[in-house]
Amino acid sequence: MSEKKVSFGWAVKEYVFPRKKIVSVGLLLIIIKSVAGLALPFVTRILLDEVFPNKDFPLLMVIVTILAGALLVQALTSFALTRLLSVEAQRLISILRSDVQKKLMKLPINFFDNHKSGALVSRVMTDVEGVRNIVGTGLVQLIGGTLTAIFSLVLLFQMNWVLTVVVIVPVAVFAVIMMKAFGYIRPIFRKRGKINAEVTGRLTETLNGVRVIKGFNAEEQENKIFEVGVNRLYNNVKKSLTATAIITSSSTFLIGLASAGIMGVGGWYVIGGDMSPGDLMMFTFLLGLMVAPIIQMSNIGSQLSEAMAGLDRTQELMDMKEEDDPEVRTEIMKEIHGDILFNDVSFAYDEGKEVIHNISFEAPKGSVTALVGSSGSGKSTIAGLAATFLNPDSGTVTLDGVDLAKVNLSSFRKNLGVVLQDDFLYEGTIRENILFPRPDASEEELMAAVKGAYVDEFTERFDEGLETVIGERGVKLSGGQRQRISIARALLANPRIIILDEATSNLDTESESFIQKSLNELMKDRTTFVIAHRLSTIQKADQILVIEDGRISEQGKHQELLDKKGRYHDLYTYQSRI
Repeated sequence: MSEKKVSFGWAVKEYVFPRKKIVSVGLLLIIIKSVAGLALPFVTRILLDEVFPNKDFPLLMVIVTILAGALLVQALTSFALTRLLSVEAQRLISILRSDVQKKLMKLPINFFDNHKSGALVSRVMTDVEGVRNIVGTGLVQLIGGTLTAIFSLVLLFQMNWVLTVVVIVPVAVFAVIMMKAFGYIRPIFRKRGKINAEVTGRLTETLNGVRVIKGFNAEEQENKIFEVGVNRLYNNVKKSLTATAIITSSSTFLIGLASAGIMGVGGWYVIGGDMSPGDLMMFTFLLGLMVAPIIQMSNIGSQLSEAMAGLDRTQELMDMKEEDDPEVRTEIMKEIHGDILFNDVSFAYDEGKEVIHNISFEAPKGSVTALVGSSGSGKSTIAGLAATFLNPDSGTVTLDGVDLAKVNLSSFRKNLGVVLQDDFLYEGTIRENILFPRPDASEEELMAAVKGAYVDEFTERFDEGLETVIGERGVKLSGGQRQRISIARALLANPRIIILDEATSNLDTESESFIQKSLNELMKDRTTFVIAHRLSTIQKADQILVIEDGRISEQGKHQELLDKKGRYHDLYTYQSRI
């Protein structure tokens, strides 16, 4: 992925400007809150210079009332700010998560082959959270704090410009240190997101493969790998904490210097009669109002840096080229007959390393094409090309005379059914998994698919029947039961094109007999591609393609290929002896 960084201006334009009304109200609220905060310095001066010397009790009541009113205004505006901006920020986070997830679903298969699922989960759930510091109270507090600091600075200069210059120097030094620190912190936050995604990804894989890990007694090995990951995360956090600590300690020291300056120079002015004790106290409070936002800005700045780092990664993802490019895939398949033609097709996963070389064959509508050959010969790649999971590097794959590379994927895939070797089932009930392609299917259609795939043969033995919860990835079922659910799902989808990738590889002999019956029903009048190591399952195929080293070495029907006594004959004879 590129290292393109998202600019702050872009983030404001993308996320803040569309919500300018809410942000403007938030800014108004924080200005009102800041103005209300000015009541304390003014009433303190009146208290020291007028109420106490003159023992003016009525005036005391007035300033107490004013102060109480100002505090009430601050409390109400704080509540309104949180209610308005924080809620809007959380709404934006939910929208962004949905947008990122939608974008992920539009990316090509090879993207997911190259990225861990756990890392992608982190991209969806964690990276977008930082936007709350831009749309939420963070950015508004930053702007409001800046305005408060400027207004307080103007009042300080009006009261005593010499004393203001004395205290402003250490504050300015602190501001420079803070800006330098933010420049250092942002790349750290950016890297942290990547490390966190990697660690999360590995943990997800570990939990999904816990049976294999325990089966090979590899717990200690996984523990060490995870420990290395969390240590990398710890070292990254340590770097950012160091920078944050420099900001905090610098603020403590430099603000302390400013306080000492006030005490020394201000005390000299009071003793000389140029300032009253109330003036000095008011000056001190105003300085606090000026400095507090600056210190607050250091924390908000860290949050904004983290937010921008997360948005960097989010924007990288959102800018990726989608699988169903509307500018390229312009052909809408309204009615599909099912004639598929491979014409001189070559394909490589990695540049310069072709796995399919100049493949040409025709799969007429309603026919069954079986792909056989040794592991790694290119069978699944051919099936992936037919399913539009992959695009040819050269040559064409056409459907009813239309180049599949130009076909709108949604219009094609709603007519596609896939039963994979590693069948995927959701954690839920058997009913929910079968209804997956058509949640609105009728009970009659559901039961027809259940019976067609012989799912009822085993669900009748379950107390809950179709409502049986099968566990994550169907862990509570046997391989044959999971496979039959996958076939029932394909039957319910009622597709025109079927891809069966090792559909009988996980089955015992009894299950295979059930599956063969259901597959015959599934393949009837549908263009079907079958990948099978068990050659006994494809004897009735209309054509068998023997794939070796990415090329078609033999092509024909079962008996024809046996009579040739070539590669297919060798494979079939070998399996028959086993």
